[in-house]
Amino acid sequence: MTKTNASCSTNQSPSNLHKITEDNPRRQFLSQLGAAAAGTGAAIVTGSAHAQLSADGSKTEAGVSRSRSVAARSVRVGVAREQFLVRSPLNQANADEVQLPDFIGSFTKTLPHNTVGEVDSEAYRAYLLALEGRSDEAWENIPLSPEADRKLANPQASLAFSLVGGDSHAFFMPPAPSFDSAETAAEMAEVYLHALVRDVPFEAYGSDPSADFAAQELSTFSAFSGPTQGGAVTPATLFRGSFAGDLTGNYVSQFLLLPVPQGAALTEQRYQTTAPGDDHMLNRDDWLNVLRGGAPATACRFQSSPRFITTARDLGEYVHQDYTYQTYLQAALILLGMGTPRRSGNPYNTSATQGGFVTFGAAEVLSQVADVAVQALRAAWYQKWQVHRRLRPEVFGGRVQFTRTGERSYPINSELLNSPVLDAVGEANSGQFWLPMAYPEGSPTHPAYPAGHAAIAGACVTVLKAFFDGSTIISEPVEVAPGSDGQTLQPYSGTQALTVEGELNKLANNIAIGRNLAGVHWRTDGTDGILLGEDVAVRMLRDLRQTYNEVAGEIRFTSFTGDAIVI
Repeated sequence: MTKTNASCSTNQSPSNLHKITEDNPRRQFLSQLGAAAAGTGAAIVTGSAHAQLSADGSKTEAGVSRSRSVAARSVRVGVAREQFLVRSPLNQANADEVQLPDFIGSFTKTLPHNTVGEVDSEAYRAYLLALEGRSDEAWENIPLSPEADRKLANPQASLAFSLVGGDSHAFFMPPAPSFDSAETAAEMAEVYLHALVRDVPFEAYGSDPSADFAAQELSTFSAFSGPTQGGAVTPATLFRGSFAGDLTGNYVSQFLLLPVPQGAALTEQRYQTTAPGDDHMLNRDDWLNVLRGGAPATACRFQSSPRFITTARDLGEYVHQDYTYQTYLQAALILLGMGTPRRSGNPYNTSATQGGFVTFGAAEVLSQVADVAVQALRAAWYQKWQVHRRLRPEVFGGRVQFTRTGERSYPINSELLNSPVLDAVGEANSGQFWLPMAYPEGSPTHPAYPAGHAAIAGACVTVLKAFFDGSTIISEPVEVAPGSDGQTLQPYSGTQALTVEGELNKLANNIAIGRNLAGVHWRTDGTDGILLGEDVAVRMLRDLRQTYNEVAGEIRFTSFTGDAIVI
């Protein structure tokens, strides 16, 4: 007899029965989670249940033992307790926000500003009130400029918690250099020089007059914190980082040049870049419009074809378009494709029967560079919004413009105001002293210190250094062929060996300084941001160590500053 729809509703097919038995426990589990979270504000720990056959052949629910659930809870509570016992640092901003008039040394982008780019004080105070995080209404009442086409970039992330590693508020950073300091003068001079040398190929720094001028002038600043040789900046140290490996070999890390294994494909690292001289925010109207958060009046002009990273402009555009952990995912794929040895302490280095994958293997390291990136951003966002609120170089460039032209007088250190660097900027820009920006929209709409790119770089590179043997020599390094306009790679011509750890350190600074090269960050935003990211990664890795069943040995590697780190 043919079944009716009614009979079908009470006589389920085997496939439907399977669906019911699989779905209902999951629905019950999820509803329990939701109820627990709503009632307590905390997650619950539970084991999964597995159907087993009893002696008479019927199914019974046996499940993961209660001891497993207790053990899982113990791990979570244990790592939380260890993080809780770490002494919380005292983070303090420089005194610019309270000592300088009209908040001229603080981040104010997208808020209302007068005709010389000074923020409306009441709007700034409303913004400070919202940052306390006590009122949803206060966030929505931040008075943006009437011209604002852009919004503030996620300030509430500065108050988010993390479930792995240290809390975002539990990391230390020193105060950023103050507005009137000699260090800020040196950093601003360097950012101006980035713009002047933006189209010179890195391999030409030793012979190009503008690169030589940049090195000579940076050497005159008393508080310049970048690398030197014999106490002076040279073309060989120009715009480089200060960590081991940064001065070895070509400017660009191997991990931005070598082809990337992508499954069955091998992808060349050619990137779209902007045309020489493609600079923005070179007049008062454009500068003020961007400061108020308006849509940029200009747009990028792109070169006709992608190329390997060859100039500061190329590197700046790379970090304009990249996604958060892209560079480090690619670096991990390169290292895995090269068969780079795992660091000692990995339990599968000596196992006769097993290999690592989900733990201590490729799947884990590829996942960890993504996981640690967002943890680094949370820590950076706390420092940016809740502590330092440092202004961006593009705004400081406006302060220089008005001071040099006599329209305003700001407390800018005389080392910068009297420097030939400003004369060169004025000569290149029709007598104006605006900072030439590589991006039409200028900086992002969040404070400068620390750089988010730098914090991610420090965190992700630390994960890679903890996983791979950093002493491994890169066997077939490459460089951009001189005179090829970035279209050809050739074998590396240097005489110094390039190690995995050195090139990873260089990679971190390439990414951090790449943002400086575009004009959106200061040197200390990058250097201190990298160190913040390293701290975030170490605390995450120490948490994760307690989750493994394997008995791992000590994982030892060298920090960015040359200290030994043990996981």
